[in-house]
Formats: sequence, C-alpha cells, structure tokens
Amino acid sequence: NVPLSPLHIAHRGSALPFASLRSGNSVRSLSGRRFPVMQEQPNEPDSNDSGVRQLLGVRGGSTTTNKWAIRLQLTKPVTWVPLIWGVACGAAASGSYHAIWDGASFGEWSTDFAKAIVCMFLAGPLLTGYTQTINDWYDRDIDAINEPNRPIPSGAISEGEVIAQIWVLLLGGLGLSYGLDVWAGHPYPAILGLSAFGSLISYIYSAPPLKLKQSGWIGNYALGSSYISLPWWCGQCFFNLESFNLQVAVLTLLYSLAGLGIAIVNDFKSIEGDRALGLQSLPVQFGVDKAKWICVGTIDVTQLAVAGYLAAIGETTYAAVLFGLILPQIYLQATTFLKDPIANDVKYQASAQPFLVFGILTTALACGHHKF
Repeated sequence: NVPLSPLHIAHRGSALPFASLRSGNSVRSLSGRRFPVMQEQPNEPDSNDSGVRQLLGVRGGSTTTNKWAIRLQLTKPVTWVPLIWGVACGAAASGSYHAIWDGASFGEWSTDFAKAIVCMFLAGPLLTGYTQTINDWYDRDIDAINEPNRPIPSGAISEGEVIAQIWVLLLGGLGLSYGLDVWAGHPYPAILGLSAFGSLISYIYSAPPLKLKQSGWIGNYALGSSYISLPWWCGQCFFNLESFNLQVAVLTLLYSLAGLGIAIVNDFKSIEGDRALGLQSLPVQFGVDKAKWICVGTIDVTQLAVAGYLAAIGETTYAAVLFGLILPQIYLQATTFLKDPIANDVKYQASAQPFLVFGILTTALACGHHKF
C-alpha cells in the first residue's frame, strides 16, 4: 500500500514491536510476512567499544534505553563522514575557499571555516541523519532479519517518535539550506534546490512504490551519487556558485560510479535478507563471485578514467597523485576483498577507503586549479 504521506506509512491498529512477533527461528513483520531470522551473537555489554559502536550506528553496538542515544543511533553518525568530506571537496573545487595556509587573513579564514562547518552540519547530521532514519523506517522488515537488535525492529523507539525525528531533520535541513543561500547572497536558492533534490532521492531510495534500493544498479548509483556528487555540489555552490559548471557536474557524476562500487561492498553482508525479501542487490542477482568483480571494476575503472581525464586537460600532477592513490586500493582488493567479500568487507573498506576519499579531494583540487 502507498502511504498517505511521504513519511507516514500506516500499520494501523498495531503498535507491537518486531520483537514481540517472533516465533522460533522466524519473524513475522508488521506487514504480515514471515521470514527466517539470522541468528546473531548477543551483544557483549562489557565490550570496550560497544557503547561507541551503538552511538555510531554500526553493528556490534550495545543496547540502551536512552532515547537520545537511540535517536543518534538512527542517524548513523559513521555515515556522516563521506558527506562532510564531500562538502570539503566542493569547497576546494570552488577555488574560493580562503585557507590559512594560502596566506588568508584570520578574518577570511575564520569566516570560511565557519561557513564550511555549517554546510557540513547540513550535509551530515541533518540530511544524512534524515536519510538514515527514513531508511531504517522503511527497512523494518529486512532489519528484523539481518539486524533484529536495531532500534525500530526491537521496539526500542516508537513509530511516532521515528516519524517525528524524520520530519524534524528534513525540515531543519531544508530551512538551514535556505539560510545558506541567503548567507552566500545567491540570486536563487541553489543550496535549497540541491537539498530538496537530495531529500527526494533519499525518500524514493527507501520508500515504496519506487524503492530504488530494490534495484542493484539504480539503487547503488543513487547511493553513490548522494555520497559523492551532491555534497560536492553543495560545498562548491555555497562558496562559489559561478564556479560550478557542466564539466564539474559530469565529472562528479562519473566519479559516483566509484561510489556505486562502494555501495555494492555493503550488499554482501545482507545477501540472505535481500534474497528473502526479493531485493535485487547485485550479489543476489549475479552471485558473490561475479558481483565482487563488478564491484572492484566500477571502483577502479572509474578512478583510472578520472585520472586519465585530468591528464588530458593538463592537470598532470593531480593525475599522477590520483594514480598513486589508486594503486593501494587495487592491492587491498586483491589481498582482502576478492578473497572473501563477505568476511572482509569491513576490513577492506577501513583500509582502502582513505585512499579513495583522498583521491576525490585530489580531483576537487584539480578542478579548483583548472580554468574551465
């Protein structure tokens, strides 16, 4: 059934948490479907980092009854980092960020630093927080299989509280984005437009009837572009609207193919739940062996193509630096991810992604340096 409003899907007459609907080795979702439950190891309450993991919204965290900690967990702070980095890349690509190491005065540097922090708050806690909360809301069925201890399927937070959080984050993000347009003196609300567009993509990514995440290709590309292109555009437009052009837009959209590959990495851990719910992730469609090669191929070929483009437009130094950042990623793929993408997904991402994100910054600096 299509919800009556974008953020209120009604399971009327039922306020029961998923935890109360379990029976043996299966779970019945609020929609009435019954699925097998993956057996999870219980959280260790005395684990040194379990509390931190809970707050960051990653697996292995402890459970809590603190509603503010639960609300923070729903926003998955660990996922804010790429968006915050993307804003920094956009500021670098604008060519108008006044950095102290470039000889800027304290007034110039502090003003631009404050601008960057506020823009990062928009992209991270507010709009990424909105994205992650609405994703958990519409993922209640699959989380009951893959991660039954998460706040919503476990009943740790009520439906009304989740819906209220979604609205607060969305409206707060849109309001702040308009404020940034006013601060920058834009002739039209560019940041508000980008924020509204990104929020729409977040909604149709997670929510029926479109639910882009059900398609391995479209969903993962939407995710990749949201993590790379949109925050870059936001940062660049905020600091220098006139610097944003078609070449930069196309380059970032192409770079988002690498983000598609990173998104595929996250699909391997959820194969059982995706298959049970009929979600066509690439590991489900092609199997683990083929999907892992598609994954590394999109990551590597995209970056190599960008390095080639930078060399072709005369930015050879930046092209060489980017190429040097690609090589360790290829090595780590061969030694960890390709050997066992399910067991080594976290290890691979932790070791390889720093090289990927510095590659994005290198590309942004090249854009800021180049006169298109």
